[in-house]
Amino acid sequence: MALPPEMVAIVRSAVATGEYASISEVIRDALRDWTYKRSAHQQGIADLRQFWQEAMHDETLGVSADEVLDRLERK
Repeated sequence: MALPPEMVAIVRSAVATGEYASISEVIRDALRDWTYKRSAHQQGIADLRQFWQEAMHDETLGVSADEVLDRLERK
């Protein structure tokens, strides 16, 4: 696996300026961030699926689109 030259320069600069102690540390930090973002994204999808299922099984009367638009226009 190889990184584009621009990314290599950014990583080397972060190490050279002392922001990170090593290239490995930069990669570990990037992977932690990616893992966190991926997990948050997957949780968001799971939440939306749950909300969708709840809405599909909700038998209360909804509000018409026209009513929603009227409320928004009044605000």
